[in-house]
Amino acid sequence: MKLSESSIKQLNSLLSNFTHSHQFSDALSLFNQIHSSLHLRPDHYTLSTTLTASANILNTTFGNQLHGFAIKTHLKQYPYVSNSLLSFYAKSKDLGSVKRVFKEIESPDVYSWTTLLSASTKLGEVGYACKVFDEMPHRNLAVWNAMITGCAESGYHGIALDFFQRMHFLGVRYDNYAFASILSLCDMELLDFGRQVHSMVIKTGFLVRASVINALVTMYFNCKNDFDAFGVFEEAEDEVLDTVTYNAMIAGLVSMERAEEALIMFKDMCKFSLRPTKLTFVTIMSSCTCTRIASQLHAQVARIGLENYTSIANATITMYASCGNLNEALLVFERLRVKDNVSWNAMITSYAQNCLDSAAISAYIQMQKEGLEPDEFTIGSILASSESLVIVEIILGVVLKKALIFKTEVSNALLSAFCKHGEMKQAYQVFHDMFPRNMISWNTLISGCHLNGLPMGCLHLFSEIVSECLMPNPFTLSIILSVCASISALQQGKEIHTFILKSGFISEISLGNALITLYAKCGLLHWSLKVFQIMTQKDIVSWNSIITAYAQHGKGKEAVHCFEMMQELGGVIPDNTTFNAVLSACSHSGLINKGIEVFTSMVHSYGIEPTADHFSCIVDLLGRAGYLDEAEKLVKDRHVDVDSTVWWTLFSSCAAYGNVKLGRIAAGFLLETEKNNPSVYVLLSNIYASAENWEGSANVRKLMNKCGVLKQPGSILTCLVSKFNLTYQKEIVHGGRKVLCLKNLDYNMTNLWVEPKLVILLLYGICFLFFFIFINHTGGYSVDVTIKALGR
Repeated sequence: MKLSESSIKQLNSLLSNFTHSHQFSDALSLFNQIHSSLHLRPDHYTLSTTLTASANILNTTFGNQLHGFAIKTHLKQYPYVSNSLLSFYAKSKDLGSVKRVFKEIESPDVYSWTTLLSASTKLGEVGYACKVFDEMPHRNLAVWNAMITGCAESGYHGIALDFFQRMHFLGVRYDNYAFASILSLCDMELLDFGRQVHSMVIKTGFLVRASVINALVTMYFNCKNDFDAFGVFEEAEDEVLDTVTYNAMIAGLVSMERAEEALIMFKDMCKFSLRPTKLTFVTIMSSCTCTRIASQLHAQVARIGLENYTSIANATITMYASCGNLNEALLVFERLRVKDNVSWNAMITSYAQNCLDSAAISAYIQMQKEGLEPDEFTIGSILASSESLVIVEIILGVVLKKALIFKTEVSNALLSAFCKHGEMKQAYQVFHDMFPRNMISWNTLISGCHLNGLPMGCLHLFSEIVSECLMPNPFTLSIILSVCASISALQQGKEIHTFILKSGFISEISLGNALITLYAKCGLLHWSLKVFQIMTQKDIVSWNSIITAYAQHGKGKEAVHCFEMMQELGGVIPDNTTFNAVLSACSHSGLINKGIEVFTSMVHSYGIEPTADHFSCIVDLLGRAGYLDEAEKLVKDRHVDVDSTVWWTLFSSCAAYGNVKLGRIAAGFLLETEKNNPSVYVLLSNIYASAENWEGSANVRKLMNKCGVLKQPGSILTCLVSKFNLTYQKEIVHGGRKVLCLKNLDYNMTNLWVEPKLVILLLYGICFLFFFIFINHTGGYSVDVTIKALGR
């Protein structure tokens, strides 16, 4: 169309088409041509449409020029133009200009009032908006909706709810916008109110509006109420359901980790000829962990023509990485024309999750070469993947230079990295320099102390949390309970238990599990049972914890009974840890038949492939009962790599029963991996000696000398003490009583065949030896001894 031959009416139509098809830059260019034309004069429709285009691309300079043109040509007096100016400044977040333009309007219409109120509420001046609202001569439904929607979107939920209730009291009839806005505010605390609104929706007949159905579905999923969400979805008529409804259902199911049902919903959506949007694919891809399905989703994206959208490509990269298909993820990344920070972060995170440290660093360097600055997510991914302390220190320098250290997420990532590398001094430095800290910061440092064997540091940090009047979360408390369990700190554990009861966290399953373990390790099995019995919800960890507690206390029959009860109740499927605990309990209690029955059911009924720990337990079970041939057959028949733990178990049983032939075989396997371990030679020599095969015993010792393996003088005591983890700690407790604590006397009998009673007697002898040496220098101390057995 030639401009010289066109009328302003035709050009206005073309301008409108450009705006409706989102060709906003073309619309501005056309206005410039009209404005510079000698025979054409823009009218109020021209100006209004061009202002709308400027608002949509936030071209404030062009919009300000149009405002000046409107004043100069006296077109500002037209409602179309004045309202378009209001909308332009509202979208530009220039509230001062919105107010000024509104005051200049002689007779504001409904659109003028709603634009002013909406802009005021969304830009934070809710008080001004309320004042204007109260002074309005007439209020219609659109004005009420503007106040409710604006307050809801800007976080003033209480005021939005108040306006909704005022509408009800004044008899103002709601519409779908009011219902949708107010339902979006309903969380767990407002679920009952949300149900009342749902009833009003049904009574007023708005359940036929898609926006209301979508808001109801989203509300119920946000409240973790999938039953009612499905109820709303299924009761809606097919013609009412739209793409947004299906997106809400898919997002809700994904948020509740029901990926298979989300995929079914996606398939139904396609079956009803509803075109999936970018949001649909981004959501469904985030839950996909199957390579075959991932390829199908990717193919469908390409078929619809959404492959080149950056958000879709980023989701595809993450999806393939979650499926373990890094090659496909890299192909999608390389084909992507426009890469943003999210694209690079997705690729770096993919490398990090697959422990490809060097690839993640290379991508990080390439990202900067492309002119993109790393953000907190980039830094977090790099630090998570780094296996080198040097890299962590380089990243520390980068974040200091770029001032990213002031972002709490970055500081937390650095804190975690230093803890992972055992650099607790630097971790403490980062922690003390942080401001502000959040509970993740405290939890990270406490976890780091626990990981690096600093239990007292954990307890000290927890004391700081309490003294600073911070509220620890369940994760914090579960770490501290694990720390207390590891050092048998019963008193501190009880104090944490009291804190949990007072804080209302007792319903947290993770804390109940941690308490079961704590009391079991401190020797209070009956307290473990009490905690287990009062738990309203139990997961597999709960059952594993109580079964392990029984096993640790030699209650094999009770452990088996608990396992059988778990099976009868259903709802929880036993895992590797469950069977390991039950088999261990059977082994220590001599329940041979039951142990074999459990092992058989594990393989045949549950389809679980036995691990080295399972083999060790079942071999120990058979070995203790003297069924050495059966134990040997079990080990040899299994087509798996049996590690040294299993062979040590079998070897120890051979020593107990004097089985020279099998002992020699077991020793042969052990010497392949532990050639320089003197215990193998000594135990094999003792097996020969027990069978009065003095020549064999001598040959073993000759072999030991030939291989250069030395048995240290006084090795009986040295060997025993080396098996114990002695932790000395002196402290003053209540009442002024001085206590010398020798905590954590853990002894591992796997590699040492000595009668346990003898070991315990020797341990107490060592403890009292320490005590008498110590008392001579310090005086007046009593001894607190905790002994914990591992293995046999």
